[in-house]
Amino acid sequence: MKGYNVAIVGATGLVGQEFIKTLEQRNFPMASIQLFASDRSAGKKLFVNHQEIEVKETTPDSFQRVDIALFSAGAEVSHFFSPIAARVKALVIDNSSAFRMEPTVPLVVPEVNPEDTKWHKGIIANPNCSTIQAVVALYPLHKVNPIKRFTVATYQAVSGTGAAAVEELTTQSKLALGGQDIVPHVYPHQIAFNVLPEIDVFLDNGYTKEEQKMVEETRKIMHSKDMAISATCVRVPVYIGHSEAIQIEFTEPMLPEEAKRILARAPGVKVVDDPSVSLYPQPWMAAGTDKVFVGRIRKDISHPNGLVMWVVADNLRKGAALNAIQIAEEVIKRGWL
Repeated sequence: MKGYNVAIVGATGLVGQEFIKTLEQRNFPMASIQLFASDRSAGKKLFVNHQEIEVKETTPDSFQRVDIALFSAGAEVSHFFSPIAARVKALVIDNSSAFRMEPTVPLVVPEVNPEDTKWHKGIIANPNCSTIQAVVALYPLHKVNPIKRFTVATYQAVSGTGAAAVEELTTQSKLALGGQDIVPHVYPHQIAFNVLPEIDVFLDNGYTKEEQKMVEETRKIMHSKDMAISATCVRVPVYIGHSEAIQIEFTEPMLPEEAKRILARAPGVKVVDDPSVSLYPQPWMAAGTDKVFVGRIRKDISHPNGLVMWVVADNLRKGAALNAIQIAEEVIKRGWL
């Protein structure tokens, strides 16, 4: 198999490090790899496939002879450098929000809309972490019985914010257990032993930007521009693993047993559902794994065409690095690089 020249932008961040780990674990066909970050991180050394590689500062000249560039350095960096990389024929797979809703940029979850990779013009957007796991669980059911509406409440881990948030949860937990005062820095309030119904900024309609992302991105990925969606996104004191409570209204009634059968055969999904022994998905279970876990599948007693389910996934893997690398694999497999 041909090897590809890969670059990671934002290599020292949580997702950047997950890129490295996932590339290694999946034996991605790499001829070479280059690691880039900001000038603050330049000079650091990271191991890739047992080789020590120095992190370089990202510059406009970084993408010469790069086949695939994996970006996770924030929207501002992506806005500036992604078009530069695409112009020199690198395929950019961008994990930021910079291009997700651009009409000319595919927004892809390989289990749902792999064919959209075909019309890329050098940049493919990786969806928001909470959106990815939702659509992996919803789409197999939607294909059988179209979804008219769903509501979702998310319980999102601090690693979705970055390394500083992970450190803040640890520090605050120690202070709280010691009875000491806490001054928040990353979040507007204490996150240790607390939950915050505020992810990203508030919009004029009262929803947060994260909640609006889930609505718009889901419609784009599933090609369902009229699907009714409402989200409430909450930050919780968990290190890794986003959880979601989803209530679905189908066109026709669907039995929980049928939904379980469909999801058990769906790509990327693992059904974990036996309430009699308290078996259901948990963030602790999902951390470090590739699947989207679904459980507590039951009839919605408030609607004859409704089901309710609980969905959990590792936000750094399937919610970010893994999905991006699966996109690259899909493009290679289909010959669309």
